[in-house]
Amino acid sequence: MIKPTKVKALKQYNIWIEFEDGVRGEADLSHHAGNGVFKAWDDPEFFATVRIDSPWRALTWGDTDQLDLCTDTFYMELTGLTVDEMFALEEEAHPVA
Repeated sequence: MIKPTKVKALKQYNIWIEFEDGVRGEADLSHHAGNGVFKAWDDPEFFATVRIDSPWRALTWGDTDQLDLCTDTFYMELTGLTVDEMFALEEEAHPVA
């Protein structure tokens, strides 16, 4: 997994995210908002609690990691990579011995 290094909550269910290889950009999460566990994002203060959880490097919200998202999808959206290309890139970046 190419790891995120920075994340910041923006307005209207958007985040700004940066990865260890310098890829960065804005992601729109509004398609999740108001549905199931994502109803919690209706509170702007809760949405603003986004952070990178270590060691898994997922995006996490809430004091007790109430909600989290894998960052691979964000990376693929920002770069235009397919799932297969993403796995190949991860193998190059973090080879298994």
